Amino acid sequence: MKDEILSRIQKKFPLVARPFQVIAEELGMSEEEVLDILQEQKKSNIIRQTSAIFDTKRLGYKSSLVAFKVAPEKISAAVKIINAHPGISHNYERNHDFNIWFTLGVAPDSKLGLDRTVEILAELTEADDYIMLPTLKLFKINVKLNTTGKDEKKEEVKKVVHTDIDMTPLHHAIVRTAQYDIDMVSEPFKKIIDELDIDYDKFFSILKELQEAGIMRRFASILNHRKAGFNANAMVVWDVDETNGEEIGATAAAFSAVSHCYLRPKYANWPYNLFTMVHGKTKEETNSIIAEMANEIDAKSHMPLYSSREFKKVRIEYFTPAIEAWESEHDRQEA
Repeated sequence: MKDEILSRIQKKFPLVARPFQVIAEELGMSEEEVLDILQEQKKSNIIRQTSAIFDTKRLGYKSSLVAFKVAPEKISAAVKIINAHPGISHNYERNHDFNIWFTLGVAPDSKLGLDRTVEILAELTEADDYIMLPTLKLFKINVKLNTTGKDEKKEEVKKVVHTDIDMTPLHHAIVRTAQYDIDMVSEPFKKIIDELDIDYDKFFSILKELQEAGIMRRFASILNHRKAGFNANAMVVWDVDETNGEEIGATAAAFSAVSHCYLRPKYANWPYNLFTMVHGKTKEETNSIIAEMANEIDAKSHMPLYSSREFKKVRIEYFTPAIEAWESEHDRQEA
């Protein structure tokens, strides 16, 4: 039952006062049994985090994937500098001349802005070269590891039309609180509604509004890939014709083993514009999935970039003073 529960909380977490009771009823178990399993999975670090997952761009943040070329002897120092920025959510070493790959987001009111922030990081780390790879087209972002082995190889990726929303102070307060990990207890949201002095109906109705507006992608558990047995995760980059990019991207996104799929810019020193994250339990399994994809994707070439080291993997904390503090410090250093 453990794998069924892990599958369920990744896909559609029940947004009700007692979510684990709902899961228990679906699986013919008691709420206590479900909680015992989840608490153990959390203690074992199989479950990384259970929270609202927000869309950085829809919240007004500017973000980009960035690749630095750093001399091997400078990597350790560079990683400390990069990871110290509060807007860094992911940072990996990958098997390429562009060896340090990270995602960076800056707040809507950033004084330095995204481009200047990357320039400062490149100067501080003494990077030999770098490229910025912002999202031009998002096809899919949905990390759901196939813990049961029962998922189909292909899935339908639905296009969602988002509604407009006027963000009130309460909306912002819920974003600030719902972005953090919940406890595996019978009423995991009680702490939030008590803190905000609202009732469950109001809390869940605002989460629904945020989801319909595309600000909240979903509420779900994210698993620690390696702890969950998915040890071979590759960022596969493809050189595809830009005129057919959307059609090709949709084909790639339909593979269930693909969690992220984007079109990004090409450069003279970087010909790859379609990016797909492919997850497998072994390198052989992942390479087999990539080979299947290559049979269906019209690409001039492709290259799997496996991560050799994970330096950081967290969620950006939205609407906190941390990024402003970093910018103030480095603004003074520039002056």
